[in-house]
Amino acid sequence: MKASEFVAPARRSFPAWVRVASLLPLYGIAWPIVKTLELFGVWPKVMARRPMAPAAAFAGYRPSAHDVIVCSYFKAGTTWTLNIATQIAFRGQAEFDNIHHAVPWPDVPAPALARLMIPLSDPSPAKLSPTGLRVIKTHLLREHVPFTREARYIAVSRDPKDCTVSGYRFLQSLALGPLMPTVDHWVEFGLSPEFPDPWARHLAGWWAIRHEPNVLFITYEELKRDHDAGVRKIANFMGVELTPAELAAVVEQSTFASMKAGASKFEPGLMVPWGKEGAMMRRGQSGSSSELLTPEQQRRIDDHCRAELKRLGCDFPYDAVFGARSSMAESALTATT
Repeated sequence: MKASEFVAPARRSFPAWVRVASLLPLYGIAWPIVKTLELFGVWPKVMARRPMAPAAAFAGYRPSAHDVIVCSYFKAGTTWTLNIATQIAFRGQAEFDNIHHAVPWPDVPAPALARLMIPLSDPSPAKLSPTGLRVIKTHLLREHVPFTREARYIAVSRDPKDCTVSGYRFLQSLALGPLMPTVDHWVEFGLSPEFPDPWARHLAGWWAIRHEPNVLFITYEELKRDHDAGVRKIANFMGVELTPAELAAVVEQSTFASMKAGASKFEPGLMVPWGKEGAMMRRGQSGSSSELLTPEQQRRIDDHCRAELKRLGCDFPYDAVFGARSSMAESALTATT
């Protein structure tokens, strides 16, 4: 079932000779400059500059009863949740060449990507959807997302240690390649006041309104523990009663294996000649931050996020949910939602 009427322009492609030729200025000019800036503490702080003001991303748009807004932190399972919600809206039959041809992303940070995505003003996903619902994506803080009683909001969070690792690998593959800062500097940047996307502030904002009837707060870890139950929970929240066959279709369409097999539907495409395919669908795991982070770096992230939540007056059970991964973690989260 076609998920939108949006026709995207051709995605950028770099001929082999361009990809090879780009390596000379990359390593001969850009790499020495970036590493010098990193040595003096300037890089990666320049990443804090946004090309678009978050507060203006929705440009006065008022969400309606047709809208299901996935409000996730960066690399917290966004694409997975978008696919689940879109398939639910289309009863397991959504067809699209790319998820962003059916899901608007008002706060997309790169103009080069924005032209490839369905605009917020395009009503076709809701018109074509058998449930009358369409999905919208945002990474914005709670205060920058227009809130109405008619719309539904799915707030997604994830262990910040895993977000750190996933974000590092993603940006390295998608755009920066050898220009990516060292892991230690990346961690330092993520814990600094200059970091533009503070994990604790994002979580605290959505956690504060989790009891609103049109807000569903869910974690990546919860979805990983029981995928079927997570799909049912999201469907119930969206007000969509799926038949057993439809539920099975949504679950199958949103497994990691299925999404990995159709990875081109979820990839942003090449942004730079030295970029790599497969940046979006990497491993789909949780609790594996030790692949990149040392125990000390993991502890520092935990201590920082725990302290920030406390400073913000947020009572999210951090240690229970993102500490020991057991049935106790789910019980602690359920008890406070």
